Amino acid sequence: MSSNGSTPEQLEADIARQREALAETVDALHDRLDVKSRARGKVDELKARATTSDGSPRPDVLAGAALAAVLVVALVVWRRRR
Repeated sequence: MSSNGSTPEQLEADIARQREALAETVDALHDRLDVKSRARGKVDELKARATTSDGSPRPDVLAGAALAAVLVVALVVWRRRR
């Protein structure tokens, strides 16, 4: 028995639990810091929101993109005439 009243088996079990907790923490940090996979996931999410189930662009997204393009062209024309 050790000086703190734990048996060697209890100490080994405690070490194993701490190792597992540390491994989970390292994995969580790795996931947070993996910029490439997070960016890829965000792209996939945006693609899923912008397309229909058959993969074609959603009409409301196309309309929004067209409206934005028209506004940019109008702004450029307006600024050049001023």
